[in-house]
Amino acid sequence: MRHYTATDLLIRANPPDADLIVRVTPEQAGWSLLTFEARRLRPGVAYAVDNGARECALVVLSGTISVRANVGEWLHIGERRSVFEGGPYALYLPIESEFEVIAETPAEIALGWAPADQDYPAQLIRPQDVQVEIRGGDQATRHINTIIPPGFACQRLVVVEVYTPGGNWSSYPPHKHDVHRTDEHGNVLEADLEEIYFYKFDRPEGFAFQRVYTDAQSPLHRAGFPIDAALTPHHNDLVLIPEGYHPVASPPGYTTYYLNMLAGSAQSLANSEDPRYAWVKETYHTKDPRLPLY
Repeated sequence: MRHYTATDLLIRANPPDADLIVRVTPEQAGWSLLTFEARRLRPGVAYAVDNGARECALVVLSGTISVRANVGEWLHIGERRSVFEGGPYALYLPIESEFEVIAETPAEIALGWAPADQDYPAQLIRPQDVQVEIRGGDQATRHINTIIPPGFACQRLVVVEVYTPGGNWSSYPPHKHDVHRTDEHGNVLEADLEEIYFYKFDRPEGFAFQRVYTDAQSPLHRAGFPIDAALTPHHNDLVLIPEGYHPVASPPGYTTYYLNMLAGSAQSLANSEDPRYAWVKETYHTKDPRLPLY
């Protein structure tokens, strides 16, 4: 078990590297499954990846790319100029995939990996395939793009984009997914998931607030390593959620974007809300008219 501080949970973007935006490995994160990186790609330059015994999700954040792999070829994918200008293209690439990503325009991509021992087919996800949802209400309204949902043909990964308008809250009421619980029929009530939040803002000086805190049921809390951290992620920063509740606030004037990648005990988003705050949902009267974002 690891004692996490706010410094451990917030990984700042890496401006000295022209290509790597931010990266985290399981060893850095103190967990066992999820690897994540975001990269810039220059036109004509190939980025090569060997998945080995890991499955991979690739999300085109901006620009247009082509991907050539031992499991297929996908040409001219991606069309938005930024994450704030349309839905995503993404690829699921299974274990033992070897692939090259070639940018046709200046581009940014995000990649997440998790260990797997089951082989699934590679799959292209287009904007029209993405599940769009306006979740919450009042000042907790947000726009959700579910790219790799529960039930997708993969072993562990789940991938979601979230847009939170200025002045609104997201991942609220606070929820957690840090123990694996099932009912008597085997249905997952809560999954034990590792999660990252990769942030962008519609203006580069933007920031958000995120609190990460555990309760008495969380394994770290029971082991004597509780978390209660207040974080301020900026553009291209990464927040780690090893355990605990993790609500987000978006300051007025700025739309907050984050990409969630998750992996854990089930290919699921089953979670538990903090019972002290769940009552708030009963007070919602309307949806924020600024959403959907596009």
